[in-house]
Amino acid sequence: MVSSFTRRLLQTAAGLRFSSPCARYRPVLTYFSAASSSAPSSLVRSSLIQSLKNRSAFLPLRFASSKVGSDENLLKVLQSEIDCVQEFKDPRELEVPEGFPFVIIDNPGDQTITLKREFAGENIQALVYMNLDGEEDGGDNNKDDDTDQENSIQPSISLHVTIDKGDVPILEFGCNLNSEELEIESMARKSQDDSDVQGAYEGPNFSDLDESLQKALHKYLEVRGITSSLHGFLHEYMTNKDEREYLTWLKNIEVFVRK
Repeated sequence: MVSSFTRRLLQTAAGLRFSSPCARYRPVLTYFSAASSSAPSSLVRSSLIQSLKNRSAFLPLRFASSKVGSDENLLKVLQSEIDCVQEFKDPRELEVPEGFPFVIIDNPGDQTITLKREFAGENIQALVYMNLDGEEDGGDNNKDDDTDQENSIQPSISLHVTIDKGDVPILEFGCNLNSEELEIESMARKSQDDSDVQGAYEGPNFSDLDESLQKALHKYLEVRGITSSLHGFLHEYMTNKDEREYLTWLKNIEVFVRK
């Protein structure tokens, strides 16, 4: 006689067989009548497992359909954003002002640019990036001058300036550049291999220096080309770069999704 456990397995397998949503994937099971000898338990289990596998095979099809739909929607949104950026992008190349003292190093994919020049035997570099965190609040409705209001909401430009004379330690300046002035926020003297002893004295905060010394250091940078007059060009350049990098980023995401 067929045991009650085996009978339940057979009934479960039979139910799965006839509930399959597609005849093409219906499992072929071997049945044993109650009058026959006991069915081998291993064969019953094998048939049941195969039935479960065939039934679960339909689940990935449903998720695959959802994936295709979501991918197509994402591609449409990406293309719309790409078209929007390209529509408002100024096709003209930004011209470097006459007498601009630096060579611009602009590597695609970087969020910063580097200004380089040589001056009286010194190697001067300035790492430039937009200081979006320092953007001022432009919500003052009492301002009547539209130009002043536009300038007030422009993010400042941050500069990390290094002055290298060769074998001696270098000077580093952390600067904030806006439309009105160049602010020196920090200054440090570091060794060439950047292996200064931890805890070494680096001088007081720049704002704590004597006013005459602060002015002299501003003049020191000004002679080397680091002045507030850089703001207009650098702001426009970095704005254009941000648009270029964003467009490239969108296209790279689109290529990835399409593959």
